[in-house]
Amino acid sequence: MLRNLLDAPIRLISRGPAGFFRPVVLLVLLATAVAVQAQGVAPPQWSSQQLAQMGDMLGQGRRLESESRWDEALVLYEKAVRQFPNEPGLKHRFDTTRMHYDVRRRFNDASFRAAIDRLTLEQALGLYEEVLVRIQSHYVESPDWRELVAQGLNNFEVAMSEPAFVERHLKNCPAERIDAARRVLREDLVRRTILNRADAIAAVGDAARTAQRELGISPVAVVFEFNCGATNSLDLYSAYLTPDQLDEIYSQIEGNFVGLGIELKPLDGRLTIVRVIPHSPAEAAGLLANDQILAIDGRNVQEMPNDEAANLLQGKEGSRVELVVAAPGQSPRTIRAQRRRVDVPSIDEVKIVDAQRGIGYLRLTCFQKSTSHDLDDALWQLHRDGMRGGLIMDLRSNPGGLLISAVEAVDKFVAEGVIVSTRGRDPREGFTYSARSPGTWTVPLIVLIDHDSASAAEIFAGAIRDHRRGTIIGQRSYGKGSVQGIFPLHSHSSGIRLTTAKFYSPNGHPFNLVGVTPDRVVQTVARPVDGAIRPEQDATLADALQYARTALSQPTSPSYARVQR
Repeated sequence: MLRNLLDAPIRLISRGPAGFFRPVVLLVLLATAVAVQAQGVAPPQWSSQQLAQMGDMLGQGRRLESESRWDEALVLYEKAVRQFPNEPGLKHRFDTTRMHYDVRRRFNDASFRAAIDRLTLEQALGLYEEVLVRIQSHYVESPDWRELVAQGLNNFEVAMSEPAFVERHLKNCPAERIDAARRVLREDLVRRTILNRADAIAAVGDAARTAQRELGISPVAVVFEFNCGATNSLDLYSAYLTPDQLDEIYSQIEGNFVGLGIELKPLDGRLTIVRVIPHSPAEAAGLLANDQILAIDGRNVQEMPNDEAANLLQGKEGSRVELVVAAPGQSPRTIRAQRRRVDVPSIDEVKIVDAQRGIGYLRLTCFQKSTSHDLDDALWQLHRDGMRGGLIMDLRSNPGGLLISAVEAVDKFVAEGVIVSTRGRDPREGFTYSARSPGTWTVPLIVLIDHDSASAAEIFAGAIRDHRRGTIIGQRSYGKGSVQGIFPLHSHSSGIRLTTAKFYSPNGHPFNLVGVTPDRVVQTVARPVDGAIRPEQDATLADALQYARTALSQPTSPSYARVQR
């Protein structure tokens, strides 16, 4: 059964707190999924070498925290927690760092700041109530009302230590006064009974009024921090969405946005371009993968947080920006580009990689609204170009996207049977998505995955594996097996992203924390930094080509590539 893409809420399966697909709107690339929850699990026994490595990571993370480089610290702690699961110290540092990152990112968002200035306390509490109703109705687990309020208070305390929040709401407020207010709020929470949604709303309203009395702060700002703390603490994928973030999601679903068309990632303390989108303003201006951004409109990027620098790259359609960039080891150069609407293809490489044997290749970068159409176009292009001996589908670093798009992609290669099933607390979240027979491609298939292939990419690889439809090559995938729904909020032009279900492979295997294990494991993960197709520099692609040449049978008829029924 295929559900309509426009069903409400939209079902997303992707990774990351700042972007839900690949962050093509100039947000810093951050991967934030933790392998396991630490509570109630006995810590494993680590070797002395592992303990030393863990200590090095903690030390490096603490240094990044002391420099307020929260985005880089978050990436580091994610890697650490995935490498050393069940370590409560690492998990605590990850959670704290994420709160700092989230607060700073919100206060760099003009739509969030405007909401605080515009709403009354009663309206803010109405928004909080609507969020709690959504959590109660749709979240995959039953809510713990006291925990939601406690996490809101934790978030408010972190906000009171962030310069962007302090400058706007606590300017000239003495530290001892803030500490005293913090104690009062903690004591009030300990004394309260919070058993239901009404209790939670009353507790947050009282906390906002107490903070206003003790600190002179806007009670609306306090309610918003409790709101964000509640949603963002549910799990790694649930979050409050500012109006601009909600618009960003819809743009990404459609596969277009206004900007330059680059992906950014903090590497070695530098804001680095990891991908330039084809036919984008960035490509036209001469920006290249691996360029490091040194200055934006005359402002030194090294003197500001990476996410603040990324925000400077955004702007209205038609506006211009001047960048100073440099590739490693090369002299700086000045680039001028105009922001405009960028169409983001979900497939960015389509070519025949072995003409003699008719082996095709395509790279699927994300699962968005246009993916089914994009994939059809790519397959027919490869067919016209002579694809007969096999197809290599590259899903490496594919972070996921729309659930229905993953189902539609699998349906092009699997003639019948279950593609994926979902299960949630709400029975309405339980679905079984099955393949349809007409128009199935039967070309021999190889799917490439790596540690960053997540969610929708794992649905695709898992279905191909379970149906024995092709060979999976690469590294074990990310292991994110949950579905998120996007819920617009009626009381304000914002929204929330909530985990509503978990998904399972055709054979009933979970993906969460497990991922997809390849049929052929290739340990080497390095590949050309510019993303070009160079088997001599890409061990996984080289292995796939060799396997295709030797193990896949050769068709004898052009009609082999596709079966019409």
